[in-house]
Amino acid sequence: MTRIKAAVCTEFGKPLQLEELDLRAPLAGEIEVTLEAVAICHSDIHYADGAWGGDLPAVYGHEAAGRISATGPGVTDLKEGQRVVVTLIKACGTCPNCSSGKPTICETPGTDASPISRTDGTPVVKAMNCGAFAERVVVDQSQVVPLPEDMPAEAVALMACGVITGVGSIVNAGKLRAGEDVVVIGAGGVGLNAIQGARIAGARRIVAVDMTEEKLETAKAFGATDGVLATGDAPWKEVMQILGRGADLVAVTVGAIPAYNNAPRYLGWGGRMVMIGMPHSGAMAEYEPVVLAYMSQGMIGSKMGDVVIRRDIPWLADLYRQGRLKLDELVSGRWSLDQINEAIADTKTGGAKRNVIMF
Repeated sequence: MTRIKAAVCTEFGKPLQLEELDLRAPLAGEIEVTLEAVAICHSDIHYADGAWGGDLPAVYGHEAAGRISATGPGVTDLKEGQRVVVTLIKACGTCPNCSSGKPTICETPGTDASPISRTDGTPVVKAMNCGAFAERVVVDQSQVVPLPEDMPAEAVALMACGVITGVGSIVNAGKLRAGEDVVVIGAGGVGLNAIQGARIAGARRIVAVDMTEEKLETAKAFGATDGVLATGDAPWKEVMQILGRGADLVAVTVGAIPAYNNAPRYLGWGGRMVMIGMPHSGAMAEYEPVVLAYMSQGMIGSKMGDVVIRRDIPWLADLYRQGRLKLDELVSGRWSLDQINEAIADTKTGGAKRNVIMF
């Protein structure tokens, strides 16, 4: 057992508690990673607030970067000392979904016992397959991708979730074609990366829709051609004036039900909507099906950008090194693990793109 410091959720909606925990050695097919950075995602916050249920005590955190510090039996293509990005995407590699290139919806990812526990032996949940609000993690080898040494740890960490989810939702799930028009609802961390994905894929116009002028200006710095406030009576009408027609692709990157209710209004004939943001469990949206049917419009859900991590993350890392993908600019603040509750509070204000815990 290795003794580590971690931020533990002991009660939903309450501050995380710093504890010393025990971390077991990696088993067959697993690796131990000593972390350098972990970003705070809104999904971590929603889980810690009890929005999606789950068992406690738990360690959240799933956008991580670090170096492999131990390997279990059967791990042959990963070596100690390698810098890796740690994702929550655990995949068996052999089920029908994995075999058809859809590891984000693996049918049999496995439910192994958590490798972390309190010093008295009480099990602690390794939430979202990672438990990365901690100094070290033990994860399945399928969850990591080696990345270049010249990339800052913060940039590597961001590629674990927000970047691949945003870019992948446009390129993989949305199947954007060059010259199409895109509307991105929400200009937070995932939304900014959806905007980057649309720019990289060659969109004609990229319209960001958000609640504040400040976020719309940030969106333009990441590639949006236009910005529209969502606070008006009918922002979709303003978007249609900008585009001259409805959008080919609408990406909903926030988990707000009003955003989902209004998203189809931005669509043009044959348009499609990609559902990315995750509302609380039980929340319901409403649509008028006859409109979607008559206009040949479609909806699709996208989990983690439908990525294949060993295909897509190296591609995105190369774009970053070429200066074509902004990652450093996504970091709003750097914090220590001792400051995690302050970093979460700052993230909740809505102004931060990504706060990162540095080790």
